[in-house]
Amino acid sequence: MARAFFLIMDSFGIGGAADAAAYGDAGSTTLGHIAEACATGAGDRPGLRAGPLSLPTLDGLGLGRAAEAASGALPKGLAGGEPSGLWAHASEVSKGKDTPSGHWELAGVPVPFDWGYFPHTVPTFPRELTEALIHEAKLPGILGDKHASGTEIIAELGEEHIRSGKPICYTSADSVLQIAAHEAHFGLERLYALCLIARKLVDPLGIGRVIARPFVGETAATFERTGNRRDYAVPPPEPTLLDRTKAAGRGVHAIGKISDIFAAQGVTRKIPASGNQALFEATLAAQREAADGDLVITNFVDFDMLYGHRRDVPGYAAALEAFDRRLPEFVRAMRPGDLAVITADHGCDPTWPGTDHTREQVPVLAFGPGVPARDAGGCRFADVGETIAAHLGLAPGRHGKSLI
Repeated sequence: MARAFFLIMDSFGIGGAADAAAYGDAGSTTLGHIAEACATGAGDRPGLRAGPLSLPTLDGLGLGRAAEAASGALPKGLAGGEPSGLWAHASEVSKGKDTPSGHWELAGVPVPFDWGYFPHTVPTFPRELTEALIHEAKLPGILGDKHASGTEIIAELGEEHIRSGKPICYTSADSVLQIAAHEAHFGLERLYALCLIARKLVDPLGIGRVIARPFVGETAATFERTGNRRDYAVPPPEPTLLDRTKAAGRGVHAIGKISDIFAAQGVTRKIPASGNQALFEATLAAQREAADGDLVITNFVDFDMLYGHRRDVPGYAAALEAFDRRLPEFVRAMRPGDLAVITADHGCDPTWPGTDHTREQVPVLAFGPGVPARDAGGCRFADVGETIAAHLGLAPGRHGKSLI
């Protein structure tokens, strides 16, 4: 029986979204601009990386061809030769450019509604929400209450948070309420409990996620977010690929933040891991352990969290190259009947103004023993999930069609 591996490179867009202008993102291209920076030396960092972007494994799977078809230009440093698998470029139909929408649609379920968002004001949260959160969680108050970068607001308010015991609450262009608190001074379990209260309170506002952002350190210079992040998401509006796989009696191995993104729906095994290297190790372990008919799905979060949002071009480039160097290990371990798909959930162009996601097309690279090498052209996110569903022998879903 077939097995399937769904590898999501969080934020790895390739530009060319037809509706990018509606989001203020016309011209954004995460891969293209990183490659251009590397070609000109702007992607160099002593001790980290230097020279043109080098992604021979991804390029050999069709990345260059997919990016060229999506954006109209072959990214610098990529050859764009004849790929060894199926390649395509996918567009999102869901509104917004957030993590849940992208993942759910990739798993076959577009988001048919508008998310709720917090305004670009200070304070940003409704007074009724803030008062209820303080009352129900027995807090001395909150800090932040604005749109902010997670690392910057912790540096700004972390010391006051330790002194006052007030959690740091902030948002972004996504439909999200983020709460940062110190693991020791505030308490990790207390932070999680606070986020559960917040989750209930923001449900009427249509907010997609509440995110716990724990950190450690004692001063602004030493504060560091930890791998104990936890996302509290609303459940998808209908059964996703994960639900359908589980309902068929198969295993669904959710690695990293996947279980949180899908509100644990359709997951038979939650595998925690933090950081791309640990996520890759967990994926290789699941590859060895997965039974016939199983689905393994991993979110590689560092591209987005550490480099895209922080607008760190050399860091993003180095992370891409590190991922590319490890891919041959995964390819060599594939068995007859296996299918792997590499894709992304949105863009986060590190050269773009601001710190938010960018509306872009994403690559779709499908490969494995017996997978034909061909250009599948443009497609929708939901087609990616239906390609995996067809491979696993599941009944077709309502929103997409298989590329194979």
